[in-house]
Amino acid sequence: MAEPLLRLDGLTRRFPLGRRWPWQKQGVLEAVKDVSLSVAAGESLGIVGESGCGKSTLARMVVGLLRPSAGAILLEGRPVWSGGRVDRAARRRLQMVFQDPLGSLNPRRTVRQLIEAPLIGLTDMNAGQRRARVEALMDLVGLRPEFIHRHAHEFSGGQCQRIGIARALAAKADIIVLDEPVSALDVSIQAQILAILADLRARLGLTYLFISHDLSVVNHVCNRVAVMYFGEVVEQGPTADVLHAPSHDYTRSLLSALPGETLAGYRRPAA
Repeated sequence: MAEPLLRLDGLTRRFPLGRRWPWQKQGVLEAVKDVSLSVAAGESLGIVGESGCGKSTLARMVVGLLRPSAGAILLEGRPVWSGGRVDRAARRRLQMVFQDPLGSLNPRRTVRQLIEAPLIGLTDMNAGQRRARVEALMDLVGLRPEFIHRHAHEFSGGQCQRIGIARALAAKADIIVLDEPVSALDVSIQAQILAILADLRARLGLTYLFISHDLSVVNHVCNRVAVMYFGEVVEQGPTADVLHAPSHDYTRSLLSALPGETLAGYRRPAA
């Protein structure tokens, strides 16, 4: 069997809890508990669950923003973490699109500076090459050329998320972790961003780790899905199987909580 592009092996993250009184023992919160997942090249894997289940903590470990307490993250069989830090090549290949489009962008930087930042830190491109790459990325995500010298506060949420996507792609990452990328957007804008993500995945052969609480969105864009509950993966498999014939009580409870709609009307993703 071929080695998966990305593999999580027993991934765990613990956070110390404060003590109210000096004589109390130090508590520990296990936000993510022994999670093992694999993602094939070109796949879109959805991670679903309610708020506080550990989805975002998992995402931040994958891209190197949080160090795992235990377990391993393997990129084509090689550890992402080495000597207490994330390998430079792995950092280039693993990038993230955040939930808050505006809040994730530095307000002091122009669009050019925002998209260019990964190119400065993770590539050896010269100034001319970086400029050309930024312009190509803006065109790729549907940003007009005259936007290049503007700042984030001048744009809508959807435009800011386009900037975030371009920034994640800048250094030619092949695995994009999408942490609730459309939850802060209006429904019509959500559809536009999801269409861009689908197009980019098809054109560039990208691999997605798609974090969401919205089962309808996951059903639309993901080949496989993993369900998290209190930091653990309780069910995983092909999207159609998990969401249309769930085997775990928690998954069934998530589906039953859909507000007046079913998944039946949504297009299932191609394998």
